[in-house]
Amino acid sequence: MLLRFSSPARLRLSQTGVMDAHFGGSEANCAVSLSMLGNEVSYVTRLPDNALGKACQQRLREMGLDTRFINWGGKRIGTYYFEQAASLRPPRIVYDRKDSAFYQLQPGMIDWHEVFSGMDVFCCSGITCALSQSAADATFEAVRIADEMGLTIACDINYRKNLWNYGANPAEVLPRLMEPASVIFGDAGEWELTSGQSRIPFMAERSDYPIDVEAYTDMFNKIAAKFPRCQKFILGLRNEVSSNHHLLSGVMFNREKLFTAKIYDINPVVDPMGVGDAYLAAYLHAMMNRKDDDQQCLNFSLAASTLKSTISGDFNLSTEDEIEDLLCL
Repeated sequence: MLLRFSSPARLRLSQTGVMDAHFGGSEANCAVSLSMLGNEVSYVTRLPDNALGKACQQRLREMGLDTRFINWGGKRIGTYYFEQAASLRPPRIVYDRKDSAFYQLQPGMIDWHEVFSGMDVFCCSGITCALSQSAADATFEAVRIADEMGLTIACDINYRKNLWNYGANPAEVLPRLMEPASVIFGDAGEWELTSGQSRIPFMAERSDYPIDVEAYTDMFNKIAAKFPRCQKFILGLRNEVSSNHHLLSGVMFNREKLFTAKIYDINPVVDPMGVGDAYLAAYLHAMMNRKDDDQQCLNFSLAASTLKSTISGDFNLSTEDEIEDLLCL
């Protein structure tokens, strides 16, 4: 869980004396999206037992999340500082997560058997393995118990280069996290890092850009051999023409066939944060409700991700009806 500080009006961090604050973070973003789509969601994290931690819990409860399993401890919540892109200037993120409450999470602090009782899906993220060795160990503890209890495991690769500072090699750790997963989501760079397969360029500047079905099929056939338990391999595609002009698409491989989706041309982009989180959350929602239609699951997840690009803050506040309306356009 994070507290995000953003400089307003596309000011640089060095210019502003005022910061907008939002609670967020990849895993929370995914959980909120699932809740917005009508699912019962329990969110597990570690927060400091102080006024800021309680404010964070209140925000999560306002978004419909079950917060019973929050572990209270530590002295601070992790933060990051976001400088929004402008024209040809890229975005800038400064993390401040060391020694946060979650950074200090250790195995045994959370009763995962109680958490997973009656649950269907456990969604985990590579970010939790990047912070510290103890947080990584706690993550693998959760994955092992979820697997033993028969939950469907969904993994967001979520590679964040700037977070891996405790000596572990992400190219070795992240594939271990992915091994028991039935659903894996990542972007081109994340799939390249974890599989060793070279990324396929996505250079779309218009919505009629051709997706190389043969190349992606060949790539995922090779990836599927490395992750034999995975049934759904999802790749989010994004080309940033400029800071406020993005093109989004994606492909999904179900071990037999590659599915492609339309390309959304988004201009202007309001906020790029949380777009991938919305993608995975919507896919999980669609998968649980449209199990026999892989194409519709992919279409729904991409439309949700597209709508998130138009919403300020980390959370995707789109409803199922709004996503369906976009699909009908």
